[in-house]
Amino acid sequence: MITLYGDVSRTRANRCSWMLAELGLAHQRQPFAFRPGQPKPPEFLALNPNGKCPTLTDSGFTLFESLAINLYLAKKHGGPLAPRSLEEDALMTQWSFWVVTEIEKPQLLAAALCVLFDPHEPDGEELELALAKLARPWTALDGYLQDREFLVGERFTAADLNVAAVMHMVPVAGIDISRWPSMVRWLEACLARPAAADCLSVNFKVPRPASQRDILAMFL
Repeated sequence: MITLYGDVSRTRANRCSWMLAELGLAHQRQPFAFRPGQPKPPEFLALNPNGKCPTLTDSGFTLFESLAINLYLAKKHGGPLAPRSLEEDALMTQWSFWVVTEIEKPQLLAAALCVLFDPHEPDGEELELALAKLARPWTALDGYLQDREFLVGERFTAADLNVAAVMHMVPVAGIDISRWPSMVRWLEACLARPAAADCLSVNFKVPRPASQRDILAMFL
């Protein structure tokens, strides 16, 4: 039996929920969502000493890190989302590393500035800096997708799911990406998949913490 630990509305477990739904896999959920400094149950720390969600258990096997979980599930259960060759496997890993390295942190900051500082106005200069950092990888992705529908092969795969699952915060936070039309087309198609519903249910509206550092600590 598969068990997914993490609240899909407040943690990165929503990425794994998407993969589980795409694969049609029955699973149990433990909807944990820990705030900074909140003690974690010892039984959870025994599974993941980092004390973070998501964590997945599968018949005695335990794995953490959302995109690694997704690659594991796709490869174990096969189908069109899984790699069909060593080269496709490498490309799916490549894009998963890329989105975490190039996109996730500045996008997280931009999203936080756009939606978490309500009712206060976000720092325009800081938001501009975060978006400037995103312009280079978004331009690269847009160019790559100009003559492609998907990232790997000619079908929706774990690569598309992992990258789109990170970038789901773009529409949730209302970030304007109209400068990159090929990327917009691709992202909208990915997030329109019925299995992606949990990724669009993120609850950003929380009581305002004391500082920006505290806000980012909720997600990092």
